[in-house]
Amino acid sequence: MDADGPPARPTSYIRCRGHHRPMEATLAPGATLLALCFVGGGVGLGAVSGLVPGLHANNMALLLAGVAPSVPGPPLYVGMAMLAAGVVHTFLEIVPTLALGVPDPATAVAALPGHRLVLEGRGREALRLSALGSAGAVVLAAPLAVPITRLMVRLWPLLRANLAVVLCGVAATLVLTERGLASKLVAAAAFGLSAALGLGTLDLSPEAPLAAGGMLAPLFAGLFGAPVLIDAIDGDGVPPQDGPEIAASKRDVFGLSGLGTLSGAVVGYVPAVSSAVAATLALVAVPGRYGARGFVVATSGVNTANTIFALFALVALGSPRTGVLVALESASVPLSMPHLLVAVAIGASAGFLCVLVLGDRYLAVVGRMDPARLSVGLLCGLAGLSYLFAGLVGVGAYLAATTVGLVPARFRARRANLMGVLIGPIVVG
Repeated sequence: MDADGPPARPTSYIRCRGHHRPMEATLAPGATLLALCFVGGGVGLGAVSGLVPGLHANNMALLLAGVAPSVPGPPLYVGMAMLAAGVVHTFLEIVPTLALGVPDPATAVAALPGHRLVLEGRGREALRLSALGSAGAVVLAAPLAVPITRLMVRLWPLLRANLAVVLCGVAATLVLTERGLASKLVAAAAFGLSAALGLGTLDLSPEAPLAAGGMLAPLFAGLFGAPVLIDAIDGDGVPPQDGPEIAASKRDVFGLSGLGTLSGAVVGYVPAVSSAVAATLALVAVPGRYGARGFVVATSGVNTANTIFALFALVALGSPRTGVLVALESASVPLSMPHLLVAVAIGASAGFLCVLVLGDRYLAVVGRMDPARLSVGLLCGLAGLSYLFAGLVGVGAYLAATTVGLVPARFRARRANLMGVLIGPIVVG
């Protein structure tokens, strides 16, 4: 692969916004080795960001974009590293969610069902379900990306005009599918409080030690992570885990992964709508008979598929839909699809293996720790990350979000209703 030299074969093209953009794919041993080294570095960074509680792939990508001008190497290879890091992160982000109950924003709706599997001794199974959900999304997204991109380019004006209506329908479904009047009222209160929190904080740009920060990390740490950790202080920690056998058929896993893929495809083309919202859509669509296993597979598929479809959306529509792709654009990375898709494929393969190799060890290490000390340490660590990403304002948002996050936890409503923190601001506009 040689990003700078002339093509060794006729150049292929993809239609983008009424014109053609060339996509070069050449083979040169030295350039290929250099590209693989960059991708390998991206895999390592994605593994770190995925396994550190509260650290989002966007933060790592934006940090990479900041240092990209000083990195010796073609910008394309830096972009391949960024993309590989983002893909690996989507595979590994489930690990701290399962082991610690501290979710990435994209895995928030699966946090409680997945953590429940861990407490039942089925954590190793949950890890493999997640890896299969993400891998299935890669397999499905690759052939579907081109036709879905063409379809979404045509449908985008209609979708944009009715996005608020769709999201209001999702919110109503979340609330009305709760069991009993009391749970419905609590769900409505949780949704309203989280929406108000999002409206009041997401547009803030506070001074912070890290330029690649933002308000999303403190909000999700408080809404979804801190309540679980507070409850875990008096808990028994992670119990011994059973074997990795999967109690779901191949057909069910593939179907649930497809559901997640389609949900990820929708938001991959919609600005301001994150994979966390897509995961909420998938949560609503997953039949109840699949239980926690279904949520883990579908939401994992969402996160990985969103990365792939958003890449095609960037090429077709000219605007980035994810933080990783914003970083890609800010680093002036050439949009050579063959190179970038190779990075996606390598990142997906590495991410799948990392879940199997590192996930089990992660659970075992956490299981040997004192739950009270671990929980208190993580609560303080999340406060520290909130400060790094958003300064003292971020710490305040983290504490406020924790208070709101305790509402459904204490009154037995689904924590997915807390996704009002994103849905509310999008609906209001």
